[in-house]
Amino acid sequence: MFEFAGGERAFLALAAAHHRLCLDDPVLEHPFSHGVHPDHVERLSAYWAEVFGGPPRFSESFGGHSAMLTIHSGQGAEEDLGRRFVACFVQAADDAGLPADPEFRRVLREYMEWAVADVLSYSPRESRVPARLPVPRWGWDGLE
Repeated sequence: MFEFAGGERAFLALAAAHHRLCLDDPVLEHPFSHGVHPDHVERLSAYWAEVFGGPPRFSESFGGHSAMLTIHSGQGAEEDLGRRFVACFVQAADDAGLPADPEFRRVLREYMEWAVADVLSYSPRESRVPARLPVPRWGWDGLE
């Protein structure tokens, strides 16, 4: 899926478009009001690229899935956050010019719906993220 999407360039465009859309959303913008890493877009791009079969740069440099979940854990979540996040991701795929192939788009959406549920499962304030969780790999048939 990484190659089909267009490789590194495509995932960087997807992450940049998604970040912009989140900042424009009154619910999704709130988590960013607490500050964001200056390389957020590049890190997000590396994460999504790895998920879809790209190089393991996020795991090697930033701590894998546990690190990503830890950033988002224990912060609570508005009820509508997940739906809004998925909608921004779908729109970002359009804005970034990712392939419009219906099967590809279906798989992207299914991934994000799964990912949002995973992240939100750690949103309660008392949540603890297990150490050393690997970045999930997502292919044409879903979670691998």
